[in-house]
Amino acid sequence: MDKNTYKLLTPGPLTTTETVKEQMLADLCTWDEEYKQMTQQIRSELLHLAHADSAYTTVLMQGSGTFGVEAVFSSVIGPADKVLIAVNGAYSQRMTEICRYHQIPYIAVETEYDKIPDAGDLETVLRDDPAITHITMVHSETTTGILNDIAAAGALAAAYHKKFIVDAMSSFGGVDIDVPAVGITYLVSSANKCIQGVPGFSFIIARKDDLEQTSGMARSLALDLYAQWAVMERDGGKWRFTSPTHVVAAFAQALRELRAEGGVPVRQQRYIHTNTMLRDGMEALGFRAYISRDVQGPIITTFLYPWDRAFDFQDMYVYLKKHGYVIYPGKLTEQDTFRLGNIGEIYEEDIKKILRIFAEYMKGLV
Repeated sequence: MDKNTYKLLTPGPLTTTETVKEQMLADLCTWDEEYKQMTQQIRSELLHLAHADSAYTTVLMQGSGTFGVEAVFSSVIGPADKVLIAVNGAYSQRMTEICRYHQIPYIAVETEYDKIPDAGDLETVLRDDPAITHITMVHSETTTGILNDIAAAGALAAAYHKKFIVDAMSSFGGVDIDVPAVGITYLVSSANKCIQGVPGFSFIIARKDDLEQTSGMARSLALDLYAQWAVMERDGGKWRFTSPTHVVAAFAQALRELRAEGGVPVRQQRYIHTNTMLRDGMEALGFRAYISRDVQGPIITTFLYPWDRAFDFQDMYVYLKKHGYVIYPGKLTEQDTFRLGNIGEIYEEDIKKILRIFAEYMKGLV
C-alpha cells in the first residue's frame, strides 16, 4: 500500500514506485558477493545508458550529487590546471564554490539565468587563456529548468584539446546523452533523479585513460575518485567505505523499471509530454514561465509569482500539500519564483489534477 501522503513535484528527490521502495526492506552485506555483483551490474548498465564503450568506466560515490561533483573537481583537476566554468544558475555557481574551497584556479563565464551560455563567449576565453585545461557545464540547470547546449561546449573542448566535465544531475536517464559523441571526459549524476531511485549516492561516468592518470591527486580522503574506482575494479564491486546498501538495491530496481518503460528515449518523451502539459496549463492560469520555450528542458519549469493578485508562496505551498503535492521554491536571486518538476511517478493524470488544484487556489486570490 502506498504510504505517501503527497507526491513530489520536485526534480529529485522524487516520487518513486512502491517496487523501488520495497527493495529497501532487505538488509544487505557490503562484502557479500551478490551485493558486489549488483554494484557491477549497475556500473555496466550506466555505461550502456551513456552509449559508452570500454574507453569509459563508472564510479559510484556515497552522498548526494554535489558529493559527486566535488569528488570529480577535487580528484581529477591538478595543481597546475585551470577550469573554465559556464555559469547560468545556482548549481554551476556551486562549482565556483567548490573551486574556492579546494583552491583550484578557475574562470567563470557568467550568463543570465534565463539564457544558455554562448559558445562564442566560451571560445573567446579559451583563446585568451591557454592555461585553461578543463571546461565545465551543468546540462539541466534546475535553478530554472533550462537545458544547456553541452554538444556545443563539447565541440569546443575537442577543438581546443580541453577536458570536459558535465553535471548531468537532473538530465541523465531522462534526456538521452551520448557521452562519447559529446566528448565528455567526466559526467556526474545522482541516484534520485531521472533514473528514479532514492537519495544516497552519485555516480560518475569517466574516460578511463584520464582517470588512470589521477592517482594521488585527490584533495580529499573520502572523495578520492581514483581510489574509489581502484577498489571497485580490484575487488569486483566492493565500495571503498561503507556503501548505502538499501539505496543501491533500490537503484538496481529503478534501472530495471527504466528498461521496462522502454529506456531513456521513451522516458524522455513522457517527461516532454508532461512538462509541456504543465507549462501550457500554468500559463493558461496566468503563471508566466521564467525561461522561453526554446531553451526549456523537460525536467522542471520555473514560474514567476503572479503580479496581478495577492500571492503568497507559503500559503500556496500549504494548499498544494494539503491536496497531495509538494513543490520547490525558486533559487533565483533577482525575481521571486517557484519551480514545478515533472519527473518521477508523475503522469498525465497527475498534471490534470495539479492544474485543477492550482485553478481552485487561484479563484481564492484577489
